This record gives sequence, structure tokens and C-alpha cells, in this order.
Amino acid sequence: MQMSEPLGKKNSLFTAMNRFIGAVNNMDQTVMVPSLLRDVPLDQEKEEQKLTNDTGSYLRDAEGDMYSYYSQLKSIRNNIEWGVMRAEEQRRKKDTTAPEPVRTEPESDIDLEQLLQYHLKGLHGVLSKLTSQANNLTNRYKQEIGIAGWGQ
Repeated sequence: MQMSEPLGKKNSLFTAMNRFIGAVNNMDQTVMVPSLLRDVPLDQEKEEQKLTNDTGSYLRDAEGDMYSYYSQLKSIRNNIEWGVMRAEEQRRKKDTTAPEPVRTEPESDIDLEQLLQYHLKGLHGVLSKLTSQANNLTNRYKQEIGIAGWGQ
């Protein structure tokens, strides 16, 4: 059940993040056997193009299967929910290397508000595309296992 959002909040970054996290959570609950996603192309058109292209094209498209998107979307969701710094801390614990010093750039005369708006707009666009990818992956998984149309 989707709640209606006021027009002002519909395009907010927080709403976009919630939509993305909800789509990935739905994807995660729907995909019961992630290994079934291996070697399944994300788009059927891409698969048809691979058959007609040169013999080495499969190497370039090797990471374009549904499983890699599934893993990527879950990783992005975790970074949004838990923060990038926590992910960095976990990587450092695994690597057990010395931490790099934090570099700070000197402030410039750039209008910080304009810079923030630019990045927020870009982030909102990326989150919208990722949400769409999560929903498409969920629907494609349902098609692959034969339950398309259930739960809608």
C-alpha cells in the first residue's frame, strides 16, 4: 500500500531514500534464492544483442547479470542505512591496514548552497534510477520463477 505524498515532500531526498530502501527491502523479501539470479541478463534485449555481437562481447557484459545488480543494490541500501563511514570501518577491520589521514580541502569562494543543490539533485536522480532497478529486478525474478503478477 503506497501512501500519497504531499507535492513538496514527493521530490525530497528523504522520500527518495525511503522509496529506494523500500524497493530493495521488497526485492530482498521476494528473492528467496539469490543464486537463481546468476547468469540471468537484466534485460532480455541485451541478451539478444549479445547473441548477434562479436564473440568477445560476453566478457564485457559478464557483470551485467541480475545477481550483480542484486548485490549492488543491497550494498547501496546498507550504505544508506548504516552510513558510508561504518562500511569503511568494516573494510579497515578486514584489511587491518593503517588508516589513511583525512584530507580536508581549503574552503573556496564556491557558493556552498549551489554546490549542495547540485549534489542533492544528482543524488535524487541516482536514487530514482536505483529504485527503478530494484523494482525491475523484483519483477524479473518473479517472471523467472513463474509467479509474475502475484502480490500486486
